[in-house]
Amino acid sequence: MSEMLSQDEIDALLRGTSESTSSTETKQEVHLDSMESDALGEIGNISFGNSATALSTLLQQKVEITTPIVSEVTVDALRERYPTPHVALRVGYTEGLEGENVLVLTREDAAIISDLMLGGTGVGVNPDGLDEIRLSAVQEAMNQMMGAAATSLSTVFSKKIDISPPLIEVFDATKTQTIIDRLELWETMVLIEFNLKVGTLIDSKIVQIAPIKFGKQLVNELMAATAPSPAPAPKPEPVKQAPPQPQAQAVAPRPEPKSAPEVAVSQAEFMPLHAPTSNEAAPANLGLLYDVPLNVTVELGRTKRSVREVLELSQGSIIELDKLAGEPVDIYVNQQRIARGEVVVIEENFGVRVTEIIQPHERIGIV
Repeated sequence: MSEMLSQDEIDALLRGTSESTSSTETKQEVHLDSMESDALGEIGNISFGNSATALSTLLQQKVEITTPIVSEVTVDALRERYPTPHVALRVGYTEGLEGENVLVLTREDAAIISDLMLGGTGVGVNPDGLDEIRLSAVQEAMNQMMGAAATSLSTVFSKKIDISPPLIEVFDATKTQTIIDRLELWETMVLIEFNLKVGTLIDSKIVQIAPIKFGKQLVNELMAATAPSPAPAPKPEPVKQAPPQPQAQAVAPRPEPKSAPEVAVSQAEFMPLHAPTSNEAAPANLGLLYDVPLNVTVELGRTKRSVREVLELSQGSIIELDKLAGEPVDIYVNQQRIARGEVVVIEENFGVRVTEIIQPHERIGIV
């Protein structure tokens, strides 16, 4: 019996080796290291901090979103983590970034947010009543949140970033649904978990899910934006030629030393220890916060209207506010009133001239 292999056997062995090699390469998964996880947490902290301000304006409630926790999760682990129906919103990026992510809310939290968006109190809301209108209200709230997050990322990455309107649906992770089918394509995913508080109504979690590739893209953008620019190369100094030595050089007379002027000496005086006032210089490390975006709002007045009255508004309708004509307007920074002023007109734009700065001790308890 011959030990030589036929050509067909050699081809079969080569095909088997090639297939096994490609199969091994396909199964290689990409993971995040600790540095990338920390960077994603910082990105989420910055972007969703601005989102909390936008959501607070919409809901007229104090909104807090805490520092996130970043981890990796598979689809199977996701199904075990969310066995009950939840509300999911898929957000895609149209400019600046490539990819998409998914926000996950509990049905109870989504029901409260929708009720607040529609002018309700958010108390005693039935999560089973999430109809098309209420889901649309949640969709608009999340659209404003992610829009604010995209604005923050634009500032951090120094480039324009825009999103498409989010798509919303109630999904059950134990069943096959549209969003779950899409997550199957991501294999291992990044899971960023935030604590969400809305007044006294919500104390829960909101979760952001994205593919590993998208998470690494965010980290690369952050590294590129924070990388120091190379210093310019120093210019070579021109070579100076030594002046020609004269044949005979007269010796100049040495000047007489001048007496040192009298210096006034007095006792050192130190400033008393006290809390710095607004006129004193800010600490040096305050410069780290100079690029943090803040929302400045000027409030002309407020009023309350029922849903019926709001729906009856038409072009030309007049809404009476709770302030008299000529009264100072309130100036808010991140929902905190800091000053009052008067409305002025600058060319074709409105402006506000600051007339009074509210002292720090007066701001306590002011919303």
